Amino acid sequence: MTEQHGGGTGPDSGQADPPRTEERQEETPGGSFVKLAMRNMVRKGRQSLLHFSLTTVGVLGLLLLLASLDRPPLD
Repeated sequence: MTEQHGGGTGPDSGQADPPRTEERQEETPGGSFVKLAMRNMVRKGRQSLLHFSLTTVGVLGLLLLLASLDRPPLD
């Protein structure tokens, strides 16, 4: 079978693909939300680092507590 170029709905036909334009429109608001979150993180860098370090210390403390409670007794 041979393909005929010039007519049809392929990428070379010049017709727009509606689902692709809808997908692009849905991605645009998500991109602006990410940009806003990054801008806020840069503006409040000290607070972000403080929260990150407190979370890290808390998780490590919890893991150490669980490890010490689950330790087998030394007889």
